[in-house]
Amino acid sequence: MKVFLNIIWIVFGGFMIAVEYVISSVAFMLTIIGIPFGLQTIKLAMVALVPFSTNVVSSPSSPGCLNAVLNVVWWFVGGIPIALTHLLWGVFFCITVVGIPFGMQHFKLMRLAMFPFGKLID
Repeated sequence: MKVFLNIIWIVFGGFMIAVEYVISSVAFMLTIIGIPFGLQTIKLAMVALVPFSTNVVSSPSSPGCLNAVLNVVWWFVGGIPIALTHLLWGVFFCITVVGIPFGMQHFKLMRLAMFPFGKLID
């Protein structure tokens, strides 16, 4: 079932979201300062491509203070607009019963877009 849902996700916009994340990751990685943010955007692209077969968990052994600082900087660099986009799409998909699973995946991506540092993808 996850494979079927991922195929539907990719056809109806998931591929475009992943491409946007990859393009923004390349833009971030053009500078040395932006490399950590580019790596986090690659993480978002992986989850955006196949969200039904991935789980996002907190890293058990990550440095909390550094992650907190990077997450705050990330909010202003791109986290808030990305999260608002996922919120909009999540609400849009949750209007119908058929779209609820896709809306829930957008809400998962929204949480990851707000706090990407200190998260692991399973």
